[in-house]
Amino acid sequence: MEEKQQRHFVLVHGACHGAWCWYKLQPLLEAAGHRVTAFDLSASGINPKRLDELRTFPDYTLPLFKVMESIPPDEKVILVGHSLGGINLAFAMEKYPEKILVAIFIAAFMPDTVHRRSYVPEEFLARTPMENFLDTQFASFGRPEDNLTSILLGPQYLKTKLYQLSPPEDVALANSLVRPTSFFVQDLSNRSPFSNETFGSVKRAFIITTKDLTVTQEFQRWEINNTGVAIVKEIDSDHMAMISNPTTLCQYLLEIAK
Repeated sequence: MEEKQQRHFVLVHGACHGAWCWYKLQPLLEAAGHRVTAFDLSASGINPKRLDELRTFPDYTLPLFKVMESIPPDEKVILVGHSLGGINLAFAMEKYPEKILVAIFIAAFMPDTVHRRSYVPEEFLARTPMENFLDTQFASFGRPEDNLTSILLGPQYLKTKLYQLSPPEDVALANSLVRPTSFFVQDLSNRSPFSNETFGSVKRAFIITTKDLTVTQEFQRWEINNTGVAIVKEIDSDHMAMISNPTTLCQYLLEIAK
């Protein structure tokens, strides 16, 4: 039998989370014979940085840049981004397009090459009534001129909007591990759109989480129509597909990575 080619999956977590949220998915991908890199973005998980040390979205994305720098020139990775992690993916696609086989967005913010980089997060915030965030905490941080706002997902929000189909022990885990982060909207709004030549040259796939109460299925479909992708799949899960339905998610990632 012909030996399957080993792929390298780089997993990028979403807001307030860390590498820990991939703990079910990573061993499944590895059991299928593939290499997996899961890491913490700045001021996330066990990363030693504090949020008030960050000013820009690239500051937040720096650990992903370091991972991409470590990829040999003859290797291409599968970039997988969840939720806010889609913006981190876009920055890596802009900077290292030649090192990416495909970028996979899981219920993720997916920018385009027309609007400013803050467009999708701004649309998400504009379309989400504040009361939907329940006990999530928003607070100013950093220098006043940077116009920075932190977000910390609250226990009720996690339980009823993100993890509503996930096991209760995973809700407890999330409650103990989430850290405040930021969308860095002001910084993103000051940056020119991602380019067709770099970001736009990378093959994109999108996995729709059909029971998502955070980034709704309607919003995800709007993103797909706005940007366009090569592959679209649907998974029966809440926002945390890697927690509530890791087996199907693994299967989809392997199919897309072929």
